[in-house]
Amino acid sequence: MAKLPAPTKLGPKARKVWQEITSVYELRTDELRVLEDACREIDLVERLEEEFRDAPTMVKGSMGQMVASPLLQELRQHRQVAARLLKQLNLPDEDGRNAANTSDLARKAANARWSRGA
Repeated sequence: MAKLPAPTKLGPKARKVWQEITSVYELRTDELRVLEDACREIDLVERLEEEFRDAPTMVKGSMGQMVASPLLQELRQHRQVAARLLKQLNLPDEDGRNAANTSDLARKAANARWSRGA
């Protein structure tokens, strides 16, 4: 399978994710859009991490109290978005199983086990 060129202006980590996925999987147009969005989120996380590297963890809040830096919240949220987008691609694990289906099956089995005892 020929490598699909990465979208313009992706950073090194995002470009690596793009290349690793598109060199193994043939994605539909909608999946490519999801992958591009995930890569853009990865870039945003990288930029936020760079900003936060030398920033204080705690800052003064609106009432003068010490609170966690807003950058921490943003980092957490953007990491979650990137993870959700990558999960949305529904790519199989290394052993060939689908990660989403595996956790769904485990959840169903646990629910069945617990509902029998009730």
